[in-house]
Amino acid sequence: MTAPDTATRPPSPVPPDVEQAEAAIVEHYPRLVRLAYLVLPPALGRNRRVLTAHSLAQRALPRGRRDAVAAAAAVQGGIPGGAPGGVPGRRRDGTGDAVDSGYAYVRLRVLRTALEAGIPLTFRALPRRAQLPPLLPQVWGLRLFPRSGGAEELALDQWLATLNGPGRAACVLRALERLPEPEVLRVLTEAGVADPAAAVAESGDPANDALFASPEFDPCVLQARPTDLLRRRRLARAALAAGAALAVCGTLLALPGGGWGSDGAAAPPYARNAAAEQALDPAKLVRAEPALWRASSRTDFSTWPARGDRAADTALLRRALAVWARPGSSVVVSATPGTPAGPPMGPAQLLFAGAVDQAVVVLLYDGLRVVRYAEPRTGSAGAALDFARTDGASADTATALVLSRVDGNVRYLTAPWVTGAALRDLLKPGEAPVALKPTPDGVTPPVPSPAPAGSCTSWNALALTGDGTTRLITDLGELTPARLTSGAPGAERDVSEAAELGDWSRIACLLPSVRSHGVRTVNAWTYAKQPLPEGDGTATWLCTRAETWQGAADRVQAQFLAPGAPLAAQAAKAEGSPACGSREPRVLAGVLWKSRAGQWYVLAAGSAQFASLSVSGGGVNGSANGNRLAVKAPAGAQVDLSGKLTDGSKAGALR
Repeated sequence: MTAPDTATRPPSPVPPDVEQAEAAIVEHYPRLVRLAYLVLPPALGRNRRVLTAHSLAQRALPRGRRDAVAAAAAVQGGIPGGAPGGVPGRRRDGTGDAVDSGYAYVRLRVLRTALEAGIPLTFRALPRRAQLPPLLPQVWGLRLFPRSGGAEELALDQWLATLNGPGRAACVLRALERLPEPEVLRVLTEAGVADPAAAVAESGDPANDALFASPEFDPCVLQARPTDLLRRRRLARAALAAGAALAVCGTLLALPGGGWGSDGAAAPPYARNAAAEQALDPAKLVRAEPALWRASSRTDFSTWPARGDRAADTALLRRALAVWARPGSSVVVSATPGTPAGPPMGPAQLLFAGAVDQAVVVLLYDGLRVVRYAEPRTGSAGAALDFARTDGASADTATALVLSRVDGNVRYLTAPWVTGAALRDLLKPGEAPVALKPTPDGVTPPVPSPAPAGSCTSWNALALTGDGTTRLITDLGELTPARLTSGAPGAERDVSEAAELGDWSRIACLLPSVRSHGVRTVNAWTYAKQPLPEGDGTATWLCTRAETWQGAADRVQAQFLAPGAPLAAQAAKAEGSPACGSREPRVLAGVLWKSRAGQWYVLAAGSAQFASLSVSGGGVNGSANGNRLAVKAPAGAQVDLSGKLTDGSKAGALR
């Protein structure tokens, strides 16, 4: 909308005597409130427009008192048509009706403030009083709005909503005040409208002017409805609970010692702790010897040497340690599930510090977590702090860390025992991996992240050679990449055989379901092969188990791979289940499958521990000896699947 231009606003008419202005407001109050209601932006809502219109009309009273003689003299000199003497004169509105100077003044004030109320709030200027919710009048527990009109009034209200403030003002002055166009232009100019002619041109056809007097637009004749009663009750309860909490906190703070009671042998809160101070001292950082990993009995992150071109930058390391201990409001902090994000318990170990792409990265290790601190390479706006739990790491799971992700690419820092790196697309098992050339510090070139959002046309994994084996890892959106393995529970091995790569090519696109879940390893193994009914080939049943660093939220999936299908379908899933793992190396799952001839079957398969299977419910009833079952079923059947183990005990399906 076109905002009133206060910098070039024409001078207001000299205020009349305050008693005269008050009399004008009282006499013409419904007319002034209707004018304000129609000019206010409809986006405020009918309840707030009603209250704001009343507030603007009541605030039109001029400030201060002026004696009648001075007011009359001022009006005579400043308002055309003023009459000499002690009583302010009257002037014509262009239709022949006399307009009291007091009413003309308060009408102008109401119009100005209504136009100001429609100016959008910005951070560049202080809000004006008219732009804020009115202090008075106030209505609690009720919503007020004018009576509903007919279809013509509704159409007029919708059309007014399409106009800007000056356009609505021009309509109201013409229709409600019955002013001719020259008088409308004059009043709009006095109200501070930048382009009165455009506002008049926008005001539309006068044919519907009679509708402006409809009760639909009368904010003095109102209907009342209650506010949201349930929400009001919830707010009242919340306020009561907050008040009780504040009272309890105030009581506790008033206790001797500032809380529940004595802290025992603890030092005062202001006492300095030597271990905490050492954790913030860059000179106390632990730096492993470059060849420690060759002789150490441990092959985890504690044997990684300090690498990177900024490993000796004391100022950078001091910032990283300080942000770790006290991250500010501009620091973006993330942590894998089950990872504490608190300060270090003592001096941490430096793994890497250097410039990577457009950031400077510091990797630190405290025996429980790996922490990545990143700040912009130029400037000082913001920082990032990432935590990843790594307790129990070994040579198999401490092969690499993610240094950076930029533009869909990821860089890794490889372990010191890694001698070769190659990029492999899991969806193309027949293609040879592409060799990579890491820097002397072990930083890989940027490689595409696996499976960009919304597609799964490829899934990249990193094949790292070292310590006499080749391990396959992939990025699941966290600081620590996940290791991929194959084999039955308790006999997991690195993925290297063609058959194992083929299995992974069918299930790699299901890996997004375990992304950002704190995953350490993902193992996939074929637990059953099942000849399909009607000679439709042989299906493969696989089980995938994603084990996490915290060890309490492992995710298990059973997948069904039909012959000729490019990707496996998820048959069942569970979280926190021991199935398909070393503690419970068995799994049972089923699917509803349709043959090429159009017949539906319930197919089920269990691992080798199952001696028989049975299915019931949904119009299906059947059983089979062994660990595979196929029973005809109606389309959409919902069944219960169970099995009996070789030791005679019963076991249910994965869920």
